[in-house]
Parts: sequence; structure tokens; C-alpha cells
Amino acid sequence: MLHINRENLKSSHQLIWFVIDFIMLGLLFINLVFIIWDAIYNFVAVQSLLKEYTPGLQALYHPIHERFIFYDMIFVSLFLGEFFLRWGYAVKARTYDRWYFYPFIHWYDLIGCIPVGSFRFLRILRVISIIYRLHQYKIIDVTSTRAYRFVNFYYEAFMEELSDRIVLKVLSGMQQEVRRGSPLFDRIRQDILFPRREMLSDWISDRIAEAAQEGYVPNRGALRSYLEDRVDNALKQNHELSRLKYLPVVGPTIQETLEEAVGDIVAHVVHQILEDLASSSNHAFVEDIVNVFLPAPGHEEASEADSEALITLIIEVIEAVKAQVRVKYWREDLP
Repeated sequence: MLHINRENLKSSHQLIWFVIDFIMLGLLFINLVFIIWDAIYNFVAVQSLLKEYTPGLQALYHPIHERFIFYDMIFVSLFLGEFFLRWGYAVKARTYDRWYFYPFIHWYDLIGCIPVGSFRFLRILRVISIIYRLHQYKIIDVTSTRAYRFVNFYYEAFMEELSDRIVLKVLSGMQQEVRRGSPLFDRIRQDILFPRREMLSDWISDRIAEAAQEGYVPNRGALRSYLEDRVDNALKQNHELSRLKYLPVVGPTIQETLEEAVGDIVAHVVHQILEDLASSSNHAFVEDIVNVFLPAPGHEEASEADSEALITLIIEVIEAVKAQVRVKYWREDLP
């Protein structure tokens, strides 16, 4: 339901113009209904039906239909009068830089006044401009209406579907260019990725450290118990080691000590690796990996495997972007 903000209407310095807007909206609505009805009445079948079932209405309206241009010109004269009134006010108030700018900016008002054929239906643009002006001055709130929400929802859905298809087409074309080893791939590698090797190394290093900190440090004890348990089970299934228990006196002790030592060594090594990854010391390791993928310009003759690995990386990054583009956010607003 469209509500009129009377406080803003009363406090506005353009009250008279807003009153004129509401009057013009009413006239435009009546005129458009009149045009649509006359277009329907123009069919011979409709005239025959009215003559058969409602002869009084048909006899009353038929003379109006015969002089439709005359009655439409009454509305046109009112619309043109309002147009020239606003044009004169715009010139007086110096709304535009030149006095003749107004009819060019408000061209739809003039074209809609042409009383010929489909030009009449362009008067709907005049309705839209008035509603937009009233909404802009907060006299009415179009966004609160069901009609606006309905139209806006499907407009946004259409635009999202259209833009997604365009973006997916472009990204797929980029993947094809990269696979063919076109100049696009060399530009990505030399002009975009290589100058940012240090930034990539820092970012990857920080992400690895953050993941190790969040995943390893809180579960350090549980991970150690798990590793020791796995090593213990593996050693018990080893036939060579199981033979130690048959040694007289010291056999079981040696077997148990060896199992504990191996479990402790494995757990310590894994913990040390994860602690290194969770600290800044992983930066050199990550930097070496990045340098392999992105060799210096002086070493362009990288191995085919390295180039293929970088191509695969770029394609997978683009594929991840495409997967995100495919998400239909407008469906989340469906009831």
C-alpha cells in the first residue's frame, strides 16, 4: 500500500508543485484507461458484443469513440500546459544552464503528447517520472509497496542470471586462453604474479601458520596420543620386531623400549614439522615453493612440468571463481 508522507509534503518548499504532480497523476491514469478502453472498443467484435448485451453503453460511448481525437486533445492540452508551466519555472529558477535544456531533458513529456498511435502509451513514462520525483523527495515510499518488491525481486534475479552467464562465459574463455599458452598466460605470470611473489609468499605463509595454529596447537595432546597409538599398532604387526620378545630375559623389555622410542621419535618429528609450519620459520619453505612456480624473468626456460603446474593453478583459481559466480543468491530470498 502506497502511503503519502504528509509531514514532508507540508514542510516542503515545493508544495504547489507536488499538488500539481498528484493532479497530473490522476489525469494521466484517467487518460491511459481511456486510451486502453478505446483501443479495445476499436475491435468490431467488442462493438458487436456491447451492442448485443449492453446497447445503452454502446450507444453512449460510440459517439465518444468517433471523436476520440478531440477528447484526447483535451488531455494533451492539459499536459502541454503543465509542461510549459514547468519549463517557464525552470527558466526563472535557472534550474538548467541553458533555457532550452528543459524540453531535451524531459523529452518523454513532449513525445507522449503526440496524439498518434503508440506514442500515446509513452505517457506512462510521465507517470514514472512523477512517481520517481515524489519518491526522491520522500513524499511517497515506492519501495514499501508489494508491486515494487515483486518487480524488484525478479529484476534483480534476471540481472544476476544475466551477469552470471556473461561472467562465466568470459572466465571460460580465459581458461581456454591459458590452456593454449597464449600471451595471456605469459602476462599473468610475468606482469601480475611474478612482481607479487613476495606478497604471495607472505600470504601463503601466514595462512599456513594460521591453519597450523588453529588446528594443531589446541589438539597437541590428542594428536600425540593418536600418533603413539598408530605407531604402537604398526610395530606390533611387524614380524621382525615381534621376534624380539623371544629373547631370554631382556627380549620383552627391548621390544617395549623400542616401541616407545619409535613412537616418541615419530610424534616428535611430526610435532616439530607442525610447530615450524605454525611459526614464521615456514616463510623460507613457502618462498622456495613460490619461486619454483614463478621463476625469475632471466630463467624463463622453466621446465614444462613447472609451466603446466602454474597453468593448472591458474585454471583452478578461475574455476573456483566460476563456482562462486554460479551461486544463486536471489534464491535465498524466495519464500
